[in-house]
Amino acid sequence: MTAIHDLSAADLSRAFASKELSPVDAARAALARIDAWEPKINAMYLVHGEQALAAARASETRWRSGKPLSPIDGVPITLKENIYTKGDPAPIGTAAGDLTPKTEDAPPAARVGEAGCVILGKTTMPDFGMLSSGMSSIHGLTRNPWRLDRNTSGSSSGAGAAAVAGYGPLHLGTDIGGSVRLPATHCGIFALKPSLGRIPVSPPFMGRVTGPMTRTVRDAAMLLMQLSRPDARDFMSLPYQPLDYAAQLEGLSVKGLRIGFLPDMKAGLPVDPQVRAAAEAAAKALAGAGAIVEAMQSFLTPEMLDGMTVFFEARSFNDVSAMPQAQREKILPFIVEWCTWRAGGFSGRDVMAGYNQVMQMREAAVRAVARYDFVISPTSPILPYEAQSFSPGDDPHDALPHIAFTVPYNMSEQPAASLNWGCSADGLPIGIQVIGQRFDDLGVLRLSRVLEQLRPAQSVWPEPR
Repeated sequence: MTAIHDLSAADLSRAFASKELSPVDAARAALARIDAWEPKINAMYLVHGEQALAAARASETRWRSGKPLSPIDGVPITLKENIYTKGDPAPIGTAAGDLTPKTEDAPPAARVGEAGCVILGKTTMPDFGMLSSGMSSIHGLTRNPWRLDRNTSGSSSGAGAAAVAGYGPLHLGTDIGGSVRLPATHCGIFALKPSLGRIPVSPPFMGRVTGPMTRTVRDAAMLLMQLSRPDARDFMSLPYQPLDYAAQLEGLSVKGLRIGFLPDMKAGLPVDPQVRAAAEAAAKALAGAGAIVEAMQSFLTPEMLDGMTVFFEARSFNDVSAMPQAQREKILPFIVEWCTWRAGGFSGRDVMAGYNQVMQMREAAVRAVARYDFVISPTSPILPYEAQSFSPGDDPHDALPHIAFTVPYNMSEQPAASLNWGCSADGLPIGIQVIGQRFDDLGVLRLSRVLEQLRPAQSVWPEPR
């Protein structure tokens, strides 16, 4: 019999409707998992236990009267620390951050509140969200539940760990270069980076999205339906489409679909043989189901990837250089070195040259994917690395060589998802990435669901030891 903390949002919704379970049962089970796991993994920044139970009791009343606010009313959820919630500080992962409580909910927080979700609390992230790791100067070290000496990746580090540990079935992260998909592949879960503007955010920024992080594709689809509702604060948002993503999830026939298989970006880190083997197995499974799978060449150049790094470094240097010295000293030294070692000498021409490379990356990504119905690739070129590392290789002068498979689709605004496929020889998760045409979030979810059904049997979720 499945434990309550292992039930999906879809399972809980059915159980609430049939009165087999109450939202209070689900909230208590999730809070018990937090108590059991937190001393080991440190995934939570804030836990609102009493508030969560009060919200669960209100949801229980709605379900009993047959008037739930949504299908996910009463389902436990965590939100990444930088998704503002009224009354909570959001230091953006750094001890140098502002601890003033926020005065309003960000759009994603408002939407899940309107849907009746039970917010358990806020998850951890690294300094400024500019590390693909679980290291933070204010939150400490977040560890991977699969193996405590391994990294969660980031920057949605706490959200990824929380999903594995069973802190409820729904989690929200943010992504500007891979920050929901990289934790997804290293934590063995599903995550959707939606099209830019599909989920309203505030403030919007080039490439920045909020995305669902879940154990199943269906749960992400159920959550996306609520998150995509309009919010005027996002001046970059897409026109609202009232789609029931979960209702349309099943039934995609891959027979005759043209699938591009991108095994190697030829930029950044080399692809680990086990990662490549997992992606090849997924491509073979789609071909076996009738898809026309074609190996494709990389569209990304080292110059494009470095241009993206120049842009990120210049952006962070602009923020850090404006801080008083005492505030700056609170930031992880790795971050300070990363964003100052060369950005302090950038000219306007250097920054614009980097930005132009980003625009070339954007165009190249859209053109490459346009030849196919979908593209699949590795999500990350590497397996989960050491927990205490700031980035693969721990080199602040080359801190982002592992984002080559993910960051192009932030800049091209295309939907992309990471789905766990299998595991390495020593049991570490390996994810694959599904990329769609611009605005085809539903298509990415539907193909992810097909792959979810085609993939090998999955490992049992870890337990605290």
